Amino acid sequence: MDKTGRGIHAVYHLFFLWLSVCPLCSQGSWMWLGITSVGVPEKLGCAHLPLSHKQKELCARKPHLLPSIKEGARLGISECQTQFKHERWNCSTRRNPNVFGYELTSGTKETAFIYAVMAAGLVHAVTRSCSAGNMTECSCDMSLLGSGSPTEGWHWGGCSDDIAFGTSFSRRFVDNSVKNTSARVEDTLFIMNQHNSEAGRQAVAKTMLTDCRCHGVSGSCAVKTCWRTMAAFERVGAYLKERYENSVQVVDRSKHKVRRKDKEHRNMPIGKEELIFFNKSPNYCLEDRRLGVMGTRGRKCNRTSAGPDGCNLLCCGRGYNTHVVRHVERCECKFVWCCYVSCRRCETMNDMHTCK
Repeated sequence: MDKTGRGIHAVYHLFFLWLSVCPLCSQGSWMWLGITSVGVPEKLGCAHLPLSHKQKELCARKPHLLPSIKEGARLGISECQTQFKHERWNCSTRRNPNVFGYELTSGTKETAFIYAVMAAGLVHAVTRSCSAGNMTECSCDMSLLGSGSPTEGWHWGGCSDDIAFGTSFSRRFVDNSVKNTSARVEDTLFIMNQHNSEAGRQAVAKTMLTDCRCHGVSGSCAVKTCWRTMAAFERVGAYLKERYENSVQVVDRSKHKVRRKDKEHRNMPIGKEELIFFNKSPNYCLEDRRLGVMGTRGRKCNRTSAGPDGCNLLCCGRGYNTHVVRHVERCECKFVWCCYVSCRRCETMNDMHTCK
């Protein structure tokens, strides 16, 4: 067996050892597909991927969706790291099936964002594949065709993104994880994760756009053909980051029901688009290997910024070190006849600040 094969099987056995210690973690193990190398999921096959039993069954029935599942996981992880790249928690990942470590089961705002953005990524990737004609069971949304407003000079046409199939598949795949109902804490986290996954799916629907194309003599735009399309996933991520900033802390009062912790607003219903969490987040300032918190020591910071990437906030008041970094690059390039490009070698000296 080659080194790649041994590595794949080592990850496979590590997954089952990890899952025996943390049954609830099966909800998030599919996220590992987002950090795998090209071809690894296909080489392992559905039966040997770090998925729950029901997810394996669904994957086996629809193996053609495996590339979309992997792409959805990649989208979610990448967008999470983009949205939090300047903050104390920067959505760091690890190479084992427990991709997000402590944050995956902590019940914090970070857990809420992870589940929301990952579910949204899966909807986005599957729907894109449908619109591209890569699958036989879904294609464009044809329900709008033939309608519109003739008096205003436009009608529905083109290929509208059909998020219904992607949303349905995301529910069946992500919410089909095995839960351990013997432990109340795990049951509570399961309810929270399901709610936040649905909030992620709602984010894709709420950020959809209407695109139009003009028709007419000399570009007069006498008639417009319009269709519905998903926003770029960066916009979905920004929408969810706003929901994260305004997330709602809840308490578990009865089975399958949660309420706002804030007594003044306790009777206010929780919207499907809101992110919910149970536990307050750690400050993420100092490394805590027991919890898997990386801390901010050694992170780059911006000395002049007053935002979360500023040295004062990111370094948690510990101060920062300043290093002078020399950067060498080719510059002032020009084409010389005939036939080569001549460039100067330019050097710049820049200050780089890192947290103590």
